[in-house]
Amino acid sequence: MRLSSLSDYAVVMMSAAARHCGASGRLNATLLSDETGLPLPTVQKLVSKLSSAGLVESARGTGGGFRLTRPPAAISVADIVEAIEGPIALTACVDEARHDCAVEETCRVKPHWNAVNGAVRGALAGVTLASLNGNP
Repeated sequence: MRLSSLSDYAVVMMSAAARHCGASGRLNATLLSDETGLPLPTVQKLVSKLSSAGLVESARGTGGGFRLTRPPAAISVADIVEAIEGPIALTACVDEARHDCAVEETCRVKPHWNAVNGAVRGALAGVTLASLNGNP
C-alpha cells in the first residue's frame, strides 16, 4: 500500500503551513513552494483540494493567501489524505457502495476488513500536524 505523491506532498505542505500558522496569519503558495521544494503549480492544486475539503481557507487579492481552518493539533494526517484521495478504503470490501468482488458471497475475510481499515485510518488520525512538527 502506498499513498499517492499528491497525498505525500499535501502532508509536507500542510506541515510547513502549520509551522507558520501563528506567525503571520495568511500564507502564500510561493512561500510554501520555496520552503518545501514542491513545484508552485502542485502547491496551488493542493491548496484548491484542501480548500474544497475545508482544511484551508483561501482569499484572493491584496492580503490574500490561505490559512489553516483549524489549529494544527486538530488536523490529522487522515484528514489530509482523505482530502486528496477520498475516504480511506484498503479494499473494495469496505466501500458499501461497491459490489464488484468475484468472491464476495463466499469470502470469509470480508467481515474483518472494516476492522483492518479502521485500524489504519485510526493510526493516520492519531498523527496531527502539531505532532509532525514536534508539538504534542
